[in-house]
Amino acid sequence: MLLAPIPDNEYTRIETLRGLNVLDTIAEERFDRITRLAKRLFSVSISVVSLIDSERQWFKSVQGLDICETQRDISFCGHAINQQHVLVVPDALKDERFADNPLVLAAPNIRFYAGYPLTMPNGVRVGTLCIIDDKPRSFSKDDEAALEDLGKIVAEELLSIQQNTLDALTGISNRRGFELLAHKAIAYGDRLGFETCLIFFDLDYFKAINDQFGHEEGDTALKTFAGLLIDSFRESDIIARFAGDEFVVMLSQSDEVSVNSVLQRFQQCINQHNLQSGKPYHLRYSKGVAHRQARQSLSLNDYLVKVDKAMFVDKEKHHQRTQIDVK
Repeated sequence: MLLAPIPDNEYTRIETLRGLNVLDTIAEERFDRITRLAKRLFSVSISVVSLIDSERQWFKSVQGLDICETQRDISFCGHAINQQHVLVVPDALKDERFADNPLVLAAPNIRFYAGYPLTMPNGVRVGTLCIIDDKPRSFSKDDEAALEDLGKIVAEELLSIQQNTLDALTGISNRRGFELLAHKAIAYGDRLGFETCLIFFDLDYFKAINDQFGHEEGDTALKTFAGLLIDSFRESDIIARFAGDEFVVMLSQSDEVSVNSVLQRFQQCINQHNLQSGKPYHLRYSKGVAHRQARQSLSLNDYLVKVDKAMFVDKEKHHQRTQIDVK
């Protein structure tokens, strides 16, 4: 058996895949519709939208199997992402790459495989739309073209998820993107036994910035604030523009000491920006902080309500002033 090779652009490929915000999300009809169609169209027993993560292949949609992932190194799709066009294996028992593969010798007893590599705009291939059968069979050029057409629809749908989870102005996650990632982070924390911390930021005097300096300057303030959040927090933290002038950050495995440290670092970044920006106003914010212990009975919605209340307490303290902080 030949283990699935690692592409030369693996780092970029994994970053692109995870940037789609789709791994470990729930099943969606738009993908299930395509795998059902592929299963019927080609009269096969299995059809899958498979995404190749660093150590596993994870199934966004699957027909004919009752599992959601397998090891990457034994996957057929791990081979398929290393080529530009459809990978066809007419009879796995006669192919030295797969003849003694455990997926061939035991369930699901793969004999036939065809997989179209899902290619993103930057050229990397993040997974496949594949069809599988337990009997050997031929696959014509017309069949390959039909599978490719369906695979391109899958790729477009994956991109639409990303576009619908990113804030167009700042480039960070929007509310939908945050909720998708936060649910995964909480579930992961519950499984491994670590806490999360939620920080809610509200940009103070934002309306005054818009009113006095124009909406273009208001947009600049939002983009700057988002950039300072990115600079201050870790790559593993979930950073999002929640709504309007509201931002949220979720940290994992963070105790009170480390949260205070990162908030101090963020405040230092804000102070430095205010000193050096040359803008006729200072960036100011109110914040709320809330913690969630592993396996705590606290839904994401309740978590957000809790941190939102904490932010408003902080805002009341800060808003003894009623005027924008102008230099």
